[in-house]
Amino acid sequence: MAESKKNWVTASDVARFAKVSRSAVSRTFTPGASVSDKTRKAVEAAAKELGYQVNIIARSMNTGTSNFVGLVTSGFDNPFRNKLLSPLVKNLALKGYIPILINADEPKQLEPKLRELFSYHVAGIILTSGAPPISLVEEYVARKIPVALINKRVSLEGTDQICSDNEVGMQLAVNQLLKHKISHIGFIGEGQSFSAQQRYYFLQAHLKSANLDVTPVFTSNEGYQAGWEAASDLLNKNPKLDSLFCATDILAIGAIDYFRRNISNKMIPIIGFDDIPLASADPYQLTTIQQNTEALAENTVRLLVNRIQKFEQPSIHINIPVELIVRETA
Repeated sequence: MAESKKNWVTASDVARFAKVSRSAVSRTFTPGASVSDKTRKAVEAAAKELGYQVNIIARSMNTGTSNFVGLVTSGFDNPFRNKLLSPLVKNLALKGYIPILINADEPKQLEPKLRELFSYHVAGIILTSGAPPISLVEEYVARKIPVALINKRVSLEGTDQICSDNEVGMQLAVNQLLKHKISHIGFIGEGQSFSAQQRYYFLQAHLKSANLDVTPVFTSNEGYQAGWEAASDLLNKNPKLDSLFCATDILAIGAIDYFRRNISNKMIPIIGFDDIPLASADPYQLTTIQQNTEALAENTVRLLVNRIQKFEQPSIHINIPVELIVRETA
């Protein structure tokens, strides 16, 4: 005996029940479409009675537009990105958009996944990290699909870029480290990260005015173990190391645990960047530069929606203020 198929309620079913045309049902559930109050109430009552839900994917195929937004991120185990994803999803929902989450952890898979988003007729793209080929970003812009980048810079008109203020953040970090009469500063950051590279640049610039140099170690990733191993490398490169800045909190936490395990003398001053939840935990009490994830998300979605509504406008670059959070490590 053949297995029975589920009988989905269709727009035609709603139209018959409400005694209106099929197009009236479509207009009722299309934002901004013209439909009388009487017809709208009849259609909404029929839809509720029958349990009808709009087939969003089918609509996007028919109209060439949708309320899907591609949300591209990497490092799902990264505490900062998890902290950022929540307000991004919230702000997209407030504007009526549905995120399609793309994992950018595997570079070889990133390009086909980004191309896959074309199939959903996405309204826009948010890139939070990773290194997508610039040609793909150019392809989105060429198709007039808005792109917003968080903590990333590209020289491409038609994109909006929202970054935490790394220059001010590094000035705050240097000022705090200098209170400890330091002379041999270390830096740990992921080598391929735009944010880490920019923070290292501004760290050097601010230390130069104090006639101080910095010993860097660039890692292949930004996880806890990378921070542990980089701390060992730093001590080998500069045994006189007396202070440390890490481009992310999770790198700093790895370094702290390495020093506690392997160095018997007093802990050196250490500052991180992000202010993840673990930074304030009792075992670490990490002094850090706090990124305002709510402001990053709110401004990103605002700029993306503005460009969805009016694609042809100049690119906007916004720096989001950061704050020094002083705890026990510096």
